[in-house]
Amino acid sequence: MTYSLITVEQAKSPVSEAFRTFRTNVQFTSVDSETKKIMITSAGPREGKSSTVANLAVSMAQTGKSVLIIDADLRNPTQHKLFGLDNSRGLSMALVQEYELDTFIQESSVPGIMVLTGGPIPPNPAELVGSKRMKRLIEEVSGQFDIILIDTPPIVAVTDAAILAQEVDGVILVVASAEVNRDYAQRAKEQLDKVGAKILGAVLNKADLKTSEYYYYYYYHGSEAPAKKRKRHKHEKKTTFFNLLHRNQKDVS
Repeated sequence: MTYSLITVEQAKSPVSEAFRTFRTNVQFTSVDSETKKIMITSAGPREGKSSTVANLAVSMAQTGKSVLIIDADLRNPTQHKLFGLDNSRGLSMALVQEYELDTFIQESSVPGIMVLTGGPIPPNPAELVGSKRMKRLIEEVSGQFDIILIDTPPIVAVTDAAILAQEVDGVILVVASAEVNRDYAQRAKEQLDKVGAKILGAVLNKADLKTSEYYYYYYYHGSEAPAKKRKRHKHEKKTTFFNLLHRNQKDVS
């Protein structure tokens, strides 16, 4: 599988512009209360939550923010692949060893972004992310970075995400346009509500740019040539569209 950061490699693409809109919408959630620690999860696998985390981080860093990504998907860590980092050390080791946290946090090639990769896959992921040390770790890094983005496993499959949802300022749910199961998405929202999570919104992922409302909005405002004359790049056949929704029942229904 090829991993890439479209917000870095194609900064002027419609998808990158959508991420900037996504970033702005997230920032507006901080009007009444601080939204610094953000967890991003999905209902099921392969919905694109990890790439959403990484590209949102890039968009935020581009505004001068210092961003830390924590890969808390200890069952299937991905952030080290997206940023080309070593995963021989990371969160799983930071939670069981007594070394300074700085020992495990790595600098990415993107200015302003640091990454705490998942590390070696442990036998007890839920126990680790639900530990007091994990809670202390999140609080510690909160004083060192402007934004903390936490990548977690799908919330319906395991308990890890529900546990972490109680330690953050807000949660974003990623749903894949072509793959989302409505019942799964509803269950995901119900699980987040059950633990008292503040749901910032939902992200509609993997929608076809050519047919999405955003595609026409983008070209209407003259960012590039008109839509009818534009050739789509090969990798845009399964490209993504992001839409941060308001928190209500319509988010996933």
